[in-house]
Amino acid sequence: MSHQSRAIVQDAWKAFASHDADRISAVFTEDAEWLAPRGNATATALEAPSHMVGRMAIRRFIAEDFPRLFARDVTVTFHGFYADGARVVVEETMTATLANGNHCCLIFELQDGLIHRVREYMDTGRGHRMIFGEASR
Repeated sequence: MSHQSRAIVQDAWKAFASHDADRISAVFTEDAEWLAPRGNATATALEAPSHMVGRMAIRRFIAEDFPRLFARDVTVTFHGFYADGARVVVEETMTATLANGNHCCLIFELQDGLIHRVREYMDTGRGHRMIFGEASR
């Protein structure tokens, strides 16, 4: 199960990178959730929620909203994929033209071979400084 779960999440990252809305929505359950720290810089800059609920909300964010802020040169460096049963932890660093990279950790919970919940952990203060150029409040 752990090996299969890891492969599901790795394939999901390929869908995210494609920005293809149909490929993205195909990896999530209908009632999927994506939880990030409240007030994080990406959500603030895009006027997006930090807690997205539903396949369509997540699809819209990844396919449409995210590219508006991180328009080019987006690179994700994976530091580890750790799977235990239906849970997969992904440690990664994202760099883009806008930012110098913010280290984060994501935990994916799978259900019936699809992503049901993502919990995102990041350095919110550093992310705010990279996007807005000022200290976080």
